Amino acid sequence: MSQTKTVAPSVGKLKYPRNWKWGVLFILPWIIGFLVFQLYPLLASLYYSFTDFSILSDGTWVGLANYKKLFTKDKYFWKSFRLTIKYALISVPLKLVFALFIAMLLNMKLKGINFFRTIYYLPSIMGGSVAISILWKFMFMKEGIINKALAMIGIPGVNWLGDPDTALITISLLVVWQFGSSMVLFLAGLKNVPQDLYEAASVDGASKVRQFFTITLPMISPIVFFNMMMQTINALQEFTSSFIITNGGPNHGTYLIGLKIYENAFKDLKMGYASATSWVLFVTVLCVTLVLFKTSDAWVFYNDGGK
Repeated sequence: MSQTKTVAPSVGKLKYPRNWKWGVLFILPWIIGFLVFQLYPLLASLYYSFTDFSILSDGTWVGLANYKKLFTKDKYFWKSFRLTIKYALISVPLKLVFALFIAMLLNMKLKGINFFRTIYYLPSIMGGSVAISILWKFMFMKEGIINKALAMIGIPGVNWLGDPDTALITISLLVVWQFGSSMVLFLAGLKNVPQDLYEAASVDGASKVRQFFTITLPMISPIVFFNMMMQTINALQEFTSSFIITNGGPNHGTYLIGLKIYENAFKDLKMGYASATSWVLFVTVLCVTLVLFKTSDAWVFYNDGGK
């Protein structure tokens, strides 16, 4: 009787696909862009945050002096930090609620609904531009279009940009107006909700409001989480509206931290100090993102049961 000899498979060298060099060539522009325009500036700003570097001088190592000054001596840092958090707390919930509301309207089966979806998405294309920010400023100035419209119906005008509280709300409304990207994601999520869940709820006598809170929101909670995270990150880094519409005023009432970083770097020429401020903002964004991820387990529902 012949015996079959078992031969252990030999472990050879790792073999790459034949055309792997072409793959590297195609991805090379992205790699160069990432290293030159993202990774290097990130590491350079971290180094500069420990120096007194400015555009006009090479700078010397000062250690934690920039951070110490930022937290203990800079009277505008904590104000801008609080205003940035307040701005995010105002703009993000309003934007998400408005985007979800419009998405639910556009989810209805109506004639010409694709036209209305396109129209509602247009503000997201134009909303972040400098031109729209200037237009927003002229609309809400004391003698602007908004106050004139209010005067026509007998309502006294509001000093939208002259009062710190209303000025912050005014620039927040510009971001709320750019609800298109969030709306599209909500609309995609609403279309993926199984209709049989609504039918079963209707048979059980559940109202539309109850269906929204017990079916719609849980089923689109991953979209809500994603939109909340992305919009919060964007809000904490806001710059354009604060700079163009109010220039941080009145009385530094809209002096967001993004504007502070810009002025420290390009107006005061304190690049090292601006780098330290930007790293504080980076850590803040990182912490907020981690908190959102950590708390998502309690309210985000996935169809596959995953976390």
